[in-house]
Amino acid sequence: MPLSMPRFPSEAASYSRKVAERWTSSNQKHRSKMSLQHSVVSISAIFVVLLSSLFLSPISSAPTETTTTTTTSTCVSQTQPNPLAESFPNSATGVLNATLAIIPIPLDLARRLVPPQYGILENAYRSLLPNFPEGMYPVLIQAAHDHDVQFRAYGITIDDFSRVGFEFPFLDLLGDGYSSFRWAPSQLITATNDIALEGSRAYGTIVTSAEYEPTCNAYSALPNGATYFKGSAVSSQEFVEVEMKQLASCTQPTFSIDLFKNITNQPTFANGTTCDNMIRLFNTSMSVDEFAPRMVRGRVKANALPFEGQQEWTGVHGIQIATPFIENNYLDCQSMKGYTGTGPGDSFMGFDLNDL
Repeated sequence: MPLSMPRFPSEAASYSRKVAERWTSSNQKHRSKMSLQHSVVSISAIFVVLLSSLFLSPISSAPTETTTTTTTSTCVSQTQPNPLAESFPNSATGVLNATLAIIPIPLDLARRLVPPQYGILENAYRSLLPNFPEGMYPVLIQAAHDHDVQFRAYGITIDDFSRVGFEFPFLDLLGDGYSSFRWAPSQLITATNDIALEGSRAYGTIVTSAEYEPTCNAYSALPNGATYFKGSAVSSQEFVEVEMKQLASCTQPTFSIDLFKNITNQPTFANGTTCDNMIRLFNTSMSVDEFAPRMVRGRVKANALPFEGQQEWTGVHGIQIATPFIENNYLDCQSMKGYTGTGPGDSFMGFDLNDL
């Protein structure tokens, strides 16, 4: 457990262990049917923090339906409500409305930025990107708004918040030569959401308190038809700015939705002590008809870790999509060995809910 996290009593610790055991059992039981999706986000530790406060309170019994932990909401989002909370009350659930884009960088630069103990699985990303330029590596920029995040069984809800950061997929965290993990070393997170800030720091993430434009949504519309999203540090010069325009429907996208499914469902880590398992769903009612994914192209400008100094990338291709998610926290990274892709992906919704 990271030093920044409070220790919590056996009830909460037991719950966390059961989540890990349940995931491992489910993964082994259903591996022949599909490859369960995983990934990490700052929310993971949030619920451990909240569970700690609940179990350490004067109430000795488990929280009842009338016990609610929440913060004062100051944000009204246009994102659709969380559709998973009722079906998965014992897991953290929510909605991520995000711009996801790939920034090609030189492979030798990626090797300098990524901690040397983690190899880069070039064959893994080239299997999904056969035409990706030689000597280049795909960095993910994720500019997201976390919406309607809750832990229904404990009556816990979290105020909406925004975050942005550069993430490094297809890393060989376990040294087995094939299991893909994603390194998310730093994030800019809404300054007013202490729970989100501390939850991310507990994973070993370098966290910067930030203000966002727009305040309560994944992006805003510009007069030229583009979308705009910017996170600016409160007490430093760090910032990330993303401006995107939707591609014409007849334009062949540079990167497929399957690529973003794969990357965003990879188990994610910061300092490597524990991993986060986020199951992110791409084919629900939240991403059809008027809410269908938007293929976009634009620019990213930033002064943010792990890059040095101000950078700007143009002609960046990506996708804008809202995805509901189920998240399990503080898992042993070894328990997620073998992740190589999303398989049938969202078909896991047909599982027995007790297996998740």
